[in-house]
Amino acid sequence: MTVNLLLVDDEPDAIELFRQKFRRELRQGEYAIHFATSGAEALELIAANGMFQSILLLSDINMPGMSGLELLAEVKRRWPALQVIMITAYGDAENRRRAMEFGASDFVTKPVDFVELKHTLEVHAPGSGR
Repeated sequence: MTVNLLLVDDEPDAIELFRQKFRRELRQGEYAIHFATSGAEALELIAANGMFQSILLLSDINMPGMSGLELLAEVKRRWPALQVIMITAYGDAENRRRAMEFGASDFVTKPVDFVELKHTLEVHAPGSGR
C-alpha cells in the first residue's frame, strides 16, 4: 500500500530534500509525496481531494500566514483522525507542548534525521494499525 504524505513547508528546499531522501521509496511506490507551501494550500488540497482518509500530514511549525500550529488545530477540527507530524527548527518545549496539546501525532526537529523520520512514518501511516 502506498503511503500518501503531504509535506507543508514554505521553504522550496524542503521539497527537494524530501524528494532526494525518499528517492528509493518513491520509485518503489512505498510513498507518494504531495507538497503545499502554506497551511491554506494544504487545507484546500485535503478538502478538494478527499485526502483526509489516506494521508499523513507533515507540517513545518514556523510559516508565514497560517502557522503550522494553526494548521494543526484546523486539521484536527475538520478531520480529527488525520495523523499530523510537526516539523520545526525550534525544538523548544513550548512548541512541543502546544503541538501535542493540539493533537499532533509526533514531533520532529530539524535538521531531520530521515532514518528516524521513516520509522516514525511507518508507525503513524494510515492502515498501520498502530
